Amino acid sequence: MDDIANTTSPTTKTRPVIRIQPGRQKRVRAGHPWVYSNEIEMTAAAKALPPGAIVTLVDPAGALGTAMFNPKPLISARLLSTDAKAQIGSDWLAERFRRALRLRERLFDRPFYRLVHAEADGLPGLIVDRYGAVCVVQLNSAGMDALADDVISALREVLTPVGIVIQRDGAARRLEGLDDLPVEVLGSVPAPAPVEENGVRFLADLAGGQKTGWFFDHRENRARAAAFAKGARVLDLYCYLGGFGIQAAAAGAREVVCVDRSEPALALAARAADEEGFGERCRFERGETFSVLEAYAKAKERFGVVVADPPAFVKSKKDLNAGARGYRKLARLSSALVEPEGILCIASCSHHVDALLFADQVRRGLQDAGRQGRILHAGG
Repeated sequence: MDDIANTTSPTTKTRPVIRIQPGRQKRVRAGHPWVYSNEIEMTAAAKALPPGAIVTLVDPAGALGTAMFNPKPLISARLLSTDAKAQIGSDWLAERFRRALRLRERLFDRPFYRLVHAEADGLPGLIVDRYGAVCVVQLNSAGMDALADDVISALREVLTPVGIVIQRDGAARRLEGLDDLPVEVLGSVPAPAPVEENGVRFLADLAGGQKTGWFFDHRENRARAAAFAKGARVLDLYCYLGGFGIQAAAAGAREVVCVDRSEPALALAARAADEEGFGERCRFERGETFSVLEAYAKAKERFGVVVADPPAFVKSKKDLNAGARGYRKLARLSSALVEPEGILCIASCSHHVDALLFADQVRRGLQDAGRQGRILHAGG
């Protein structure tokens, strides 16, 4: 982790000190941003610190840096800087935001992207998605929750957004011992808000939709799937706001069918398709995916491209076996609808399902359907 040096102030002299047990510091010294509770000298003083406290992290060899500390979860300390005298506040956050912004401006030509991706940007527990002049902020750690005012101040300094949506809910927060709280909206946030991706304009509910409103991580996968769509009939399962399907229409698909169980999401997708001029080629159907697939198979429907991008089937380790069988079933039912020489795009966002297990379940599903295939691309 690169350092952002700060001038020493009296606050660092009185900052609590958290000590790593002898012999347990090698991983952190090598650059890992987390320290687990069983690696820390959990004294009575340490246990009494408020969740999210800014501390100086030390080991027997000396200071390791500045961290956020929470005595409650397994991940107790999250490193912010290897500068033990770093002043963590709005100025420090603004400099991190500027660094993140410089990278995104090299990657993207339009201001629609994940600006801050937690530890990857040196800001553990913080997500910031950018939608033009609006930002959506997720505060997923006790430390970032405590810094909320500084986060907002720094964002306003760096980006001058007209609106900010602050989200305080989700499993990550509950692991930190934090309560779920209602969404907070600051300034002016359009409803729905425009999202631009790969030259296509979509609509998203930033305050009431799933997660931060849009899933930027599929940008390249949507472009790759759309490249197969010209002249094809396309089925977009778990379509949400139509990311895959509408981009397929923009790429020249002759017909697109988008399926999801959320009526509000489908309404936004249909509106976006109409506004982009693809409404006549796009159909939006509400339903449970497995039931829809079985009905389509019975009706002998076939598609040149089928996209199956479900929500997580495995949300904890105890769900692994059942969830893996779910991916196998999805591969079986969806591949049965792919016409000869057609394309199946299938995805998993389950943290507990690794790439090898997922690929094996897809292979088994194709085999169950009596189909064969080759892997053209594996993305993330």
